[in-house]
Amino acid sequence: MGDQTPDLLKTPLYDLHEELGAKIVPFAGYAMPVQYPLGIMKEHLHTRAAAGLFDVSHMGQAVLKGPDHETTSAFLETLVPSNMKELKPGKQRYTVLLNRDGGILDDLMVARPAEADREGDLMLVVNAARKAVDYEYIRSHLPDGITLETFEDRALLALQGPKAAEVMARFAPDAADLAFMSVATLLFKDTEVHVSRSGYTGEDGYEISAPADKAELIARTLLAEEEVEAIGLGARDSLRLEAGLCLYGHDIDETTSPVEADITFCMQKRRKEAGDFPGGQRILKELAEGPARKRVALKIEGRAPAREGAQIRIPGGDETLGEVTSGGFAPTLGAPIAMGYVPTQFSEVGTSLALVVRGKEIPATVTSAPFVPQRYYRKPK
Repeated sequence: MGDQTPDLLKTPLYDLHEELGAKIVPFAGYAMPVQYPLGIMKEHLHTRAAAGLFDVSHMGQAVLKGPDHETTSAFLETLVPSNMKELKPGKQRYTVLLNRDGGILDDLMVARPAEADREGDLMLVVNAARKAVDYEYIRSHLPDGITLETFEDRALLALQGPKAAEVMARFAPDAADLAFMSVATLLFKDTEVHVSRSGYTGEDGYEISAPADKAELIARTLLAEEEVEAIGLGARDSLRLEAGLCLYGHDIDETTSPVEADITFCMQKRRKEAGDFPGGQRILKELAEGPARKRVALKIEGRAPAREGAQIRIPGGDETLGEVTSGGFAPTLGAPIAMGYVPTQFSEVGTSLALVVRGKEIPATVTSAPFVPQRYYRKPK
C-alpha cells in the first residue's frame, strides 16, 4: 500500500493503520484510513456503544502567542465572531474564521491553556484541507507582539464514545474530571499530552495532542483496552452527520455565513451586538431579518440515501430549492439522513420536501438536529 501513496503525506500512525489492515485513501493530501476490517457500519455502532480511536493527526495544530490573554484574544476577535476575551483558562471554544463578506474560511477549535505561564497563548486546531489557507490568513493580519507557531511534530488522536472516560482514566486519571470543552495538560504513560474533552461524533470523549514520536505508543495502549476499536474516516463522517455537525467544504464554505449555517451558538451576545468582525454588516442583517437560505436537517423516507449534490425540491414541482451538502445512511437510526440548504421559508421543522435520487423524487421532511442525542459530559451544577 505504501508505494501506492507516494505523493501523500503520512501521519505518525500510518504504519499502525497498515498493520491493522486499514483501507487507505487520499484525504486532504494525506494517506488516511477510511475503514478497518470491522467495516464502517460496525465501527460506527461500536463508537456509539463503547469507545472508538480515531487518528486525526492530519488536522492543523498551532498556537497564537502574545504578551497576555487580553492582547492575544483581542487580536483573534478581529478574525472570528466569538467572545475570546472571556474564554477562561482551561476552556476551549468552537468558532469560525470569517472573510470580509462574512463567509466562513474555516471552522476551528480555540483553547486557552490552564497554565499560568501560558497566559498569552491560544491553541488552535484547524481543518487539514484548510491549514495553509488559515495560517496565511492569520499571519497576514498579525500585529506586532503576536506570533503564530505551527506544530508539524505533533499527532492528534480522538477517543470517542460512552466508555471513553472510563478508558482514559486508567492512564490519565485527571481526564475524568474534565467537563465538556475543557482542556488540560496531563501525563499519559509518562508522556505530557494536551487533552481536550471534546470531539466531532456527538459522543463524550477526548482529543489527545501528543508528540509525534509517542503517538504509536499511546494508540497501541488505548487499542489494547477491550472497549476500544480503531475507527476510520468513513465512520467519523457518519457519526458527525448523525450529530448534525458541519463538515467544512461541504456544509460550510467561503460563501456560507454562520447564520445561514445555523451555527450562531459560536457567536456570544457581546459580539452579536457589536458586529465588530469581518462581514459584520451582512451577519447582523441576517440575524435581524433572517437569512435568505438556511441549513436544514432532513429525514428521508425509505432506505435509499441521498448523497451530496442531490437536488432538494418542492414535492411534485420542478423548481430546485437547494441541494444536499451531506447525506448518507445513519447506522444508529437504520435510516438515511441528510443536511442541505433551502430558502428560509422552507426551513421549518415538519416541512415536506423531495430529494432527487437517481432521477426519482424521494420524500423528505425537515427535522431538528442533531439526529441522535448528543452525549457530551457536563458536570452537575
